[in-house]
Amino acid sequence: MGARKGERRIICDNRRARYDYDLESHTEAGLMLMGSEVKSLRKGNAHLSDAWVGFENNRPVLFKAHIAPYAQATHVCHEPDRPRPLLLHAEQVYKMSQAVRERGLTLVPLKLYFDGPWVKLEFAIGRGRKNHDKRDSMREKEDKAEIARAYHR
Repeated sequence: MGARKGERRIICDNRRARYDYDLESHTEAGLMLMGSEVKSLRKGNAHLSDAWVGFENNRPVLFKAHIAPYAQATHVCHEPDRPRPLLLHAEQVYKMSQAVRERGLTLVPLKLYFDGPWVKLEFAIGRGRKNHDKRDSMREKEDKAEIARAYHR
């Protein structure tokens, strides 16, 4: 039974990124993968905790995304942390490279998921937060929760 077009199944989520970065615009990109990587992703063997998106020869690449080796693979298996090229339009690549180069922003991977039979990566342009920014956001979150609790009493 094949995957239906438009059906989304999340493989892994980088929840820490929303805490560590102020995120601006979100983008979806395809990934160039080997067959054993796709098989491993179907089993959910991946994580994005150390991953980042950078540019290599003016092409966007996903670095340090860990996709575990597929256990039933033959002698030809993929390297777990290899760089994986992203599939984007040239105009999107240009805009992102400008944002990274000129404004000092970072491309942060957020989510890896299946969109039908294809593996997609959702990432965002963001600026790293300092520790005091993180404390402020935690304080705001606690205040909102306290107000919500008081409102529901």
